Amino acid sequence: MAPSNPPVRIGLEGRLDLPALATRLDAILNWGRLHSLWPMPFGTACCAIEFMGLVSSRFDISRFGSEFLRFSPRQADLLLVMGTITQKMGPVLRQIYDQMPDPKWVVSMGACASSGGFYDNYAVVQGIDELVPVDVYVAGCPPRPENVLGALQRLQEKIRRERVADGR
Repeated sequence: MAPSNPPVRIGLEGRLDLPALATRLDAILNWGRLHSLWPMPFGTACCAIEFMGLVSSRFDISRFGSEFLRFSPRQADLLLVMGTITQKMGPVLRQIYDQMPDPKWVVSMGACASSGGFYDNYAVVQGIDELVPVDVYVAGCPPRPENVLGALQRLQEKIRRERVADGR
């Protein structure tokens, strides 16, 4: 029976008695952020009805770590704007966005929230990007739950690439 050679430890593990893992602080923080998004739904029209299907067992948004819906802006970090936003609702939407803690993200769902939809008049905001910065737009009128899940995945990719030192 030949004696076995002990494994050669190279680099940082060779100098420490315990195994070590080297990574960036950005990677650790962003990993936690992208797997624990707490959405706040701001639904005003038919897009909110489609969102109800998204949290059901068929589409199951909890697979992405986003099942804790929050109805207080101080407990949410993802604002989901679903439906028509009128000029009177604009200041309320902005106040909700301002009350959310940093880092925060915004998803605009549907044609009405993204561009005013077919309501081309003085009373409807022609895109919520006039009020709050939008991270991801979801196409459709109303968008299917699969489109919203795709937008959530795009948002997770965006969060994965963020730099913590930049502040966003």
